[in-house]
Amino acid sequence: MGRQEADHVWKKTTEDIQEVFDILEELGSGAFSEVYMVKEKKTGKMFAMKCVKKKQKRDLNLENEIAVLRRIKHENVVGMEEFYESRTHYYLIMQLVSGGELFDRILDRGVYSEKDASCVIQQVLEAVSYLHQNGIVHRDLKPENILYYSQDKNSKIMISDFGLSKMVDNDIMSTACGTPGYVAPEVLAQKPYSKAVDCWSIGVITYILLCGYPPFYEESESRLFSKIMKAQYEFDSPFWDDISESAKDFIRNMMQKNPSMRYSPEQALRHPWIIGKTARSQDIYYSVSVQIQKNFAKTKWKQAFNATVAINHMKKMQLAHSDLVLKKVSIPDIKVTDTSSLEKNGRNLAPKVVENGEKIAGTNLLPLVANQVDLKSNYHPLKAAQSHLVAHHAPTIAEQGKHVYHSEPANLNGYGKTRNGKPLQTGVCSIM
Repeated sequence: MGRQEADHVWKKTTEDIQEVFDILEELGSGAFSEVYMVKEKKTGKMFAMKCVKKKQKRDLNLENEIAVLRRIKHENVVGMEEFYESRTHYYLIMQLVSGGELFDRILDRGVYSEKDASCVIQQVLEAVSYLHQNGIVHRDLKPENILYYSQDKNSKIMISDFGLSKMVDNDIMSTACGTPGYVAPEVLAQKPYSKAVDCWSIGVITYILLCGYPPFYEESESRLFSKIMKAQYEFDSPFWDDISESAKDFIRNMMQKNPSMRYSPEQALRHPWIIGKTARSQDIYYSVSVQIQKNFAKTKWKQAFNATVAINHMKKMQLAHSDLVLKKVSIPDIKVTDTSSLEKNGRNLAPKVVENGEKIAGTNLLPLVANQVDLKSNYHPLKAAQSHLVAHHAPTIAEQGKHVYHSEPANLNGYGKTRNGKPLQTGVCSIM
């Protein structure tokens, strides 16, 4: 699916998509799209299919997403297998991954070491290196977007969710987007930024994988953003006492405040901690798993039909080896407010930024700190709380606030369903 191919080569037309695929289960739905698990009739292969209803006007977000996905072909990146078009819909046929989210697999392991974390990050770096070499910046790397391909013990890692990705020619971007806590200092400082923002995010992910809590946590977002912009984080005792100096050195190089001094993916792949020479094999499962459960386990169930639910659902279906339509997954009730209602009330979370013709409307745009004014943000704040294990320090993420605007992982188009069947919008339209 090279960019120079004619449309008829990579784009297939159909009057009835069900002549090509058996639709087994709906995984999510929204105002203009639905996502299904499907089986190709000719081969029996399983895929995730995103069905997008055609609009009267050009859908720039969808066009960008498809353009990015057409470029991607890497073993550690969830890619688009085929693209179909009918009179009324577009159909994106995606790889189906069923191995679960990164944190869930860590919690299920029972034994976990620096070497395991190093192996995960090495695969992430290889995928990001490939993306950067092909002129693609992910811009929303976070643990929720790191999945396992299968349930196999040695399953490979897959990067997903390219809803905020950007193809760049001059390596300079300006649109403020990403997820608070993982976004680079230069983005928050409203400066032009480069591919190096992905490397910062990898540094944050590595930090979390080795201790179970985020490097930046504050009661208010103005203070949180201030810490990020200063690259102000610590390797707290006792959580980091048994972590190697090599691991800390790797993180320091990935989380350099100055992007020109920050490691590139190629430099990071040559670091001793990544190539296996210095990562310790000592078991750190207990301390890391306790912190992951305290800081992340509660928040994921408040997301609208997130990737974990969908993947676990797919896993059960595959284990059952059944083509029958199974029961719908019940989704926890959550409160989410549409971005448009906030804009009407004068609370515009998404700055209207055009970057080389790029328009990202209602996606994961960040509210920026202006003159250090304490913003009442709609992202959940990160709080520092007392540990039941250690008297002085064990940061936890506070429960999400009234409104949530973040990039939903994978194949859900920013929508989910409550138990009452009513749609919920989470402020982003994206797919793997």
